[in-house]
Amino acid sequence: MNPKKERRWINAVLPFLIPVLVLILWQIASMGGGPKAALTPSPFKVLQTFLKMVESGELLRHTLISTNRAVSGFLVGGAIGLILGLVNGLWSLAERLTDSSVQMVRNIPHLALIPLILIWFGIGEESKLVMVSLGVFFPIYLNTFHGIRSIDPGLIEMGRVYGLKGFALYRNVLFPGALASILVGVRYSLGIMWLTLIVAETVSAKSGIGYMSMNAREYMQMEVIILSILIYALLGKLSDSLAKLAERQFLKWHPNYRKSAAKGDGRLVKKSYPAANSTAS
Repeated sequence: MNPKKERRWINAVLPFLIPVLVLILWQIASMGGGPKAALTPSPFKVLQTFLKMVESGELLRHTLISTNRAVSGFLVGGAIGLILGLVNGLWSLAERLTDSSVQMVRNIPHLALIPLILIWFGIGEESKLVMVSLGVFFPIYLNTFHGIRSIDPGLIEMGRVYGLKGFALYRNVLFPGALASILVGVRYSLGIMWLTLIVAETVSAKSGIGYMSMNAREYMQMEVIILSILIYALLGKLSDSLAKLAERQFLKWHPNYRKSAAKGDGRLVKKSYPAANSTAS
């Protein structure tokens, strides 16, 4: 086999080794006797439950509701965090005015605010939107602020020498320079997004995957509970994959990203440098 094709095949198989091992151990655990076996439904039984709920439309309905809540909260909290991070990163006056207050609130676990949020906003959709938005706000804010402040001053000065100022300087120098850090914040906030939603739906919800799981707990439907956990895991993996796709699209010019991409493709790292140097020149 061609060495390059062999490396690509290995890279394609490696991510599935641990999930397959978990399935094997899971199946072995479900085949054991005793009361614990009854609390560990087999993968086949979970698959049967999945197909049954897909056929009835119940799983799709709960999944769409949860996804809508997560995306809405991410857009609201992410937009506020991005804007405030940019403003505080660019203007020291804004940083002195707001950053101290933001840091005080950040050090309060946002899940500890759930009782207060429920009292203020009730158990409807508003409380879930607020909780998710609050969860994703801080990672995006911090990484955006850090990305702006970490830009090499020499690049900013060079942009000004070439006549860039105002929005043109921001579009061509500041935002691209901070983009790698911003995308790190996006990936981190996506994980917090699902974590917050799980708690929000199990505490106060009449629909969604978290509600489906809590309702199954009342009737000891273990296969539904495990299926709910797996759906959350798959949604988290999907959102992270979309974030990685955004990195590949928006950071093609970044030398460090080109280096890691070359390693991931199984190519020699040195082959990526001429293209990066020619782009810079």
